[in-house]
Amino acid sequence: MAQATEKYGEWPLKRLMTEVVGSGHKSADDMTREQAEEAFRRILDDEPDPTTLGAFWLANRWKRNTPEELGAYVDVMAEGVESVAPDCDPVDCGANYDGKGRSAIFGVAAGLVAAAAGTPVVVHSGDRVPTQKQDAYKHVLDELGVRTDLAPAESAEMTDAVGFGFYYQPNFAPEIDAIEGRRDEMGVRTFVNTIETLANPAEASTHLGSFYHLPYAKRIIDTFQESETAPVDRVVMFQGMEGYDDVRPGSTTVAVWNQGEELEDFDIETPEYGMDFEEGDLYVDDIAADSATITEEVLTGERDDQFADAIAVNAALRIYAGGDADDIESGLQQAREALESGAAADKLDELRDF
Repeated sequence: MAQATEKYGEWPLKRLMTEVVGSGHKSADDMTREQAEEAFRRILDDEPDPTTLGAFWLANRWKRNTPEELGAYVDVMAEGVESVAPDCDPVDCGANYDGKGRSAIFGVAAGLVAAAAGTPVVVHSGDRVPTQKQDAYKHVLDELGVRTDLAPAESAEMTDAVGFGFYYQPNFAPEIDAIEGRRDEMGVRTFVNTIETLANPAEASTHLGSFYHLPYAKRIIDTFQESETAPVDRVVMFQGMEGYDDVRPGSTTVAVWNQGEELEDFDIETPEYGMDFEEGDLYVDDIAADSATITEEVLTGERDDQFADAIAVNAALRIYAGGDADDIESGLQQAREALESGAAADKLDELRDF
């Protein structure tokens, strides 16, 4: 049985379950920063009994983690993350690592378009991460013939060379990758699914993410503020498809936070920017393969349809997040110019050649 030790402290997970978080979603108490830090260190060391670990993860899911708890988890995760910053300051795109199962992934294409317009972008993912274990950034890049099993220093070099970089979770966050089996046994998402998207291995100052509801975006922004290791001073989040960083068609809320300022939010109508269609119009049969094909065809000018419009709008959001456009409309103009000039296609060639 896990006990209080000099290595960890006085709060093994079983005690936390009994005295703090395990009484139910209405009566459970929140943990202090110190308790949350100790709990996650024990988890990463594979110290808790599997039954206790599963109960603890489920109790956290029921009660919902506070920004203080999430910030503590982020800081413990950061102790085992190998961060290598490129010379440029890219937009860090934090998409759910467990991927998408219905709609195409636009982040590779959108990132390359933004890079061609002068806004560097980094993305990161694992390989079939629980619980959905669906296609993510890595798998689209694999289909495009891009090298993905990169050391963090190579990822930084890619970012500087191309303006678009990919960081691979098993290489920059091996401690998180090592508990994948435990996560898989849960059958549901845990708080690790939330914090791994905030790892920021490129030490970017801007984070771009997605949410289902505005209160979640506020919780993530508050988490960055509670974290003692996150270097982010600007966060832009929007309502994404399937929890991914692909903006959904229709009326969409965008949340923006800058260091020292209050959270602001505004609504955009994507039909005004060319996305005058339904989410189902962006569905594909094979997520990785079809997303790769769409990426290449749109960037090379072979395709001009709803997928091209979606890629342009997502690129505009990245350009706006990076501070290189005052609004989405200006970012969209830059994105379309990068596509029409062939600069985005050139970025794809550079990425493949890296």
